[in-house]
Amino acid sequence: MTTTPTVPRPRTEPVLWSVEDTADYLRVPPKTLYEWRYKGDGPPSHRIGRYVRYVPDEVRTWVRSR
Repeated sequence: MTTTPTVPRPRTEPVLWSVEDTADYLRVPPKTLYEWRYKGDGPPSHRIGRYVRYVPDEVRTWVRSR
């Protein structure tokens, strides 16, 4: 019996960025994102369990609004 390898389906939902991903995109240290989040500044962030995540489109919109 042979099995056909499965090919992963392309993602249709947006991928969330980690603090490190977002910091790389904005070219700031991750610590800066945590400080902005604490002060209520910076791009919108979302807590998912114990993790902070960013929606790429929200980060881009935030950058354009600056």
